[in-house]
Order: sequence, then structure tokens, then C-alpha cells
Amino acid sequence: MVTTLTLRNIRARAVSLTLQRPVVAKIATIRQWPLILIDLETEEGITGRAYLEPYIEKSMNYLVPALNDLGDELKGQPVAPIPLYEMARKTLHFVGYEGLSMIAVAGLDMAAWDAVARAANQPLCAYLGGTVGPVTSYNSNGLWLQSPAEVAAEALELREEGGFTGLKLRLGREKIADDHATIDAVRQAVGDDMQLMIDYNQALSMADALDRCHRIDDLGLAWIEEPVLYDNYEGYAQLAAQLKTPLQIGENFYGPRELHKALRMRACDLVMPDFMRIGGVTGWMRSAAIAGAWGVPMSTHLYPEVGAHVMRVTETAHWLEWQNWADPILQEPYAVKDGELVIPDRPGLGLEWDESAVKANAWG
Repeated sequence: MVTTLTLRNIRARAVSLTLQRPVVAKIATIRQWPLILIDLETEEGITGRAYLEPYIEKSMNYLVPALNDLGDELKGQPVAPIPLYEMARKTLHFVGYEGLSMIAVAGLDMAAWDAVARAANQPLCAYLGGTVGPVTSYNSNGLWLQSPAEVAAEALELREEGGFTGLKLRLGREKIADDHATIDAVRQAVGDDMQLMIDYNQALSMADALDRCHRIDDLGLAWIEEPVLYDNYEGYAQLAAQLKTPLQIGENFYGPRELHKALRMRACDLVMPDFMRIGGVTGWMRSAAIAGAWGVPMSTHLYPEVGAHVMRVTETAHWLEWQNWADPILQEPYAVKDGELVIPDRPGLGLEWDESAVKANAWG
């Protein structure tokens, strides 16, 4: 077992994968899914691996050089995730701690945690003080803005992908009646026992949200997610005070302080940080302590492999968002069984790249 690691190099590579089910939301349609593969190489021969999912391909023009620059800047430093996280942030201090700066640091952080857990020959969840085990998950692989019949048929497919008991569907169609017809069609298809999460993807004005969210407030939904722009905490506080259905936000929190701010303003009932924005594993763990102190359930957003490990040590762990968009470039994707993501008993995150798939899907 290696006890200390020294950063030798960071290798960042851009790939673009064709989505099996394209993202069709009110704010965007995405058919190609960008990934940045990160290899944090150490002098001791251990490589930490992680990836970023920055939504739009052109963002990789900025993030790949940023990650490579961090490797040059931090070369020779001990791979201790928390000091490395702070050093990486400070190298970008004058351009701010949010946006692309935070995303690059988060990628470095996730790879660093993978490296030290590999060095300890432990799965990351065990290295963090937990145990290997299953994590309750919902399927977020589809159910975009299609016709009610198409969404209902797809809901049955998604349920069977892993015996799921929770599904997320997106709303925000031009006609409210079409949204309602979609919920009804999905409910009839999958039954009353299925937990349904609703995501508006920030598509609504405040006036629209006050109308539409109240109209679905008696449907027994698991949550209503991001009906208005992500940073309208005052508006979210108004909605949270009025609705019976839990209000979910958080995928756009840039760092733990934003999560704390939202909770202080009572802007939500649930939180679901995204790893590339919250600050990787370090940002998540700091945020989990805040959510735990408030007693607020905490779910993940994207990055199911990292999410599974940290959920095992999160006090208020709620739902893991499962989507398999990175699976094509992984040698051994995580398995789903009976609605739970199964953490493999492998050191670190246990991610290994399928190099032939990486080569075939290289971008840029």
C-alpha cells in the first residue's frame, strides 16, 4: 500500500458521445454529450481517474487547457485532496471561484480522491469512512419533452433498465394540458407505486411557476425541480412556502456557500448538488455537513459513480440520479439491480477507460 503520492502530470482528453435518448428540454436540445476524461498521474505510478460532463462541446476548448495548466502548476505537490483543492482554487482566484474555474478544480479534486483511495487499496466510500453497499437510485435517462404516449412508453423501458422505483420526467411544454396529459400517461403506465420526480429545467417565469406548480401540487409527486432560473432564491422561497410538494434545487450551486445561502433563505426543501459545480468530492462533503445540520435530504446530480460513493457517507442521503451517459467509454460500468446502484469492490472509484471507445469518440 502506497502512503504518499506526488503529482506528476494531469492528462485531460475530450470525447463526445451520441446520446441514445437526446436531451430535449425547454432551454436546450442536446444530442452529443461531451466528456472530459482526467488522468491524474503520480510519481508513484498510481493514476487517479475522473471525468467531467460540461454539457456543451465548446466548453471543452477552455476546460481541457485549464486542467492541463493545473497539472503544470501543481506538479510535485503531494496528492492530498483538500490542500490540493485549495491550492488549485487559489491559482484561479483572480477570475473567481465559480464557473469554469470551479468546474476545472472539481475535476482535479475527483481524480485526486480516486488516486488516494487507490493508493490505500480501498473503494472511495470505505476510504471516506463508510462501507461498500447499494445506493437507492432513480432513472434519469429520458422522459424529455415528447408526446404523452412516447413518454409513457419510454417510462416502461426506463423502469426495466434496472428495476427502478423512481423516474424523472421533464415538463415545460407550451400547453399546460400537454404537461398534465404526460403525467397522467406515465402514471397509468408505471402505476401508483412509482416515485415521479418533475423537472422544469428552469423553463418558467415566476408567474408561470406560481400557476403551474400549484396545478400539480396534489399529484403525489416526489419533488418539483428548478421551475425558475436557478439563482432566483427569493422566488424559490415564495414557492417553497406555498407548495405541499417538496421543492428541489441545487445542481447549479457553485460551492457549499451557495447551498448554505439557499437553505438560510428557505429557498428549497431538498438539495441535489452537481459534482462539477459544488467542487467535486471535497465540495460535496462540505455541503453534506451543512445539509445534515439543517436536516435537508440530499440527492446527487449526474456523476453516478462518484455519487454512489459519497452517498454512503452522507447523513441525509436521499436519491441518486442514475444516467448511463458515460458508460460507453468505461471498461466496467457500475451495475444497477432492483433500483439500486451497486458499488463495485474495487479501489477508488474503480473507473478504467475503454481506450478503443475513447479513440473512436475523440473530439476536437
